Amino acid sequence: MSEKKLETCRNKIFNTSIERSFKQALTPFEEFVHNAASSGILLMACTVMAMVIANSALFPLYESILHTQITIGTEVYNVSHSLHHWINDGLMALFFFTVGLEIKREILVGELADRRQAILPIAAAVGGMIVPALIYASLNLGTDAIDGWGIPMATDIAFALGVLAILGKRIPKALVGFLLALAIVDDLGAVLVIAAFYTDQINLLALAFAGFSFVMLVLSNIVGLRKPLPYIIFGLLLWLGMLESGVHATLAGVITALTVPANSLCSSKPFVRRIRQLNNKYESIPEGEKHIMQSGERQRILQSMENFVHCMESPLQRMEHKLHIWVSFLIIPIFALANAGIPIDFASLGTTMVHPVTMGVISGLLGGKLIGILLFSWLVIKLGWSQLPQGVNMKQIGGVSLLAGIGFTMSIFIAGLAFTNEQYLLNAKTGILAASLIAGIAGYIALLLSTEKEPQA
Repeated sequence: MSEKKLETCRNKIFNTSIERSFKQALTPFEEFVHNAASSGILLMACTVMAMVIANSALFPLYESILHTQITIGTEVYNVSHSLHHWINDGLMALFFFTVGLEIKREILVGELADRRQAILPIAAAVGGMIVPALIYASLNLGTDAIDGWGIPMATDIAFALGVLAILGKRIPKALVGFLLALAIVDDLGAVLVIAAFYTDQINLLALAFAGFSFVMLVLSNIVGLRKPLPYIIFGLLLWLGMLESGVHATLAGVITALTVPANSLCSSKPFVRRIRQLNNKYESIPEGEKHIMQSGERQRILQSMENFVHCMESPLQRMEHKLHIWVSFLIIPIFALANAGIPIDFASLGTTMVHPVTMGVISGLLGGKLIGILLFSWLVIKLGWSQLPQGVNMKQIGGVSLLAGIGFTMSIFIAGLAFTNEQYLLNAKTGILAASLIAGIAGYIALLLSTEKEPQA
């Protein structure tokens, strides 16, 4: 092949690749939903894998790996915990950091930004937390298992969106937005419950250190620091202080996220004007034979473009974009592998299923979510405080209410905080997995029957 034909072929491949990448560009909302839905499918696979391992000859090895002690630090000061503890208190802090970024984005510019529009998912989420907690508490009243009342309050965004992804274009975008807003308010509620009710004895000195770190995070925002490094450093210090204080360390992730700047340094018109100037300047440079890395002028222009894009993009948006892939496709699947491994004793399975803890979790996640979300949604609509999203009906809200019974990640997390009794924890996890499976299937069928093949936009 001649050099000219080879160059033409390269340009064609390059231009096709660029065109494809532009076609695949997504809005932050679309990217979040796409990643969460895809990770939900991976999460299902990891859950099944953990269950298979826990009920095979590999279970002793699985347990041994999770209980391996890992020490980080120096001889003067170090932190030593099991691998399981590092996953639940360390890696999950990044999950909670991403949750915090999502909460802040939704409040500022998302489904929760408009007060009237936000009332419906907020009310639905509140109903979907209160009723399940009451159902669980009613079945475990007067026992030491009452501490698990927070378990059925949670909704797993990734799993729920994974089910919606299977339904594809049948689901109106407004319904996806409703579920996303509901689940994020639900996560915020779970965070507040963990902070208020699932906290050990307080170490005031460590808590004061955590408070100092939080003040530094707020000051970083006030003085206009936009680089990730200060928020990483003070966020880690906040996490360490909370880890030693007795307040659950993962909450440091949410608190840190709420201090990350969400504003842009540039306004749209100057940004567009400057990018256009740089683009024209780039196009005016003769093509030549030099590699892009040998052209100092081109590199300077490209760097200027990148700097202006970073000025336009908020740190919150940039961090959420970079972290969401890691959280969705690495951290949450690892959490599932470490926590979903439940050895099933089939001889006593019947006894396990009718235990008050198991029944409380299942009843709360299935019946409690359905009743709470539907009831509170109906009330705010009936009172005229809000209205259904365009193209969405109450049958579809019912389908989403069933999907909200998929409590997996946050429910298992809260169960680990609520119970030191291994039997209670086993019963709770069994109830979570059973309820999540039933909720996913029931929600899928309900939405399949209540939506058209090509819903109107």
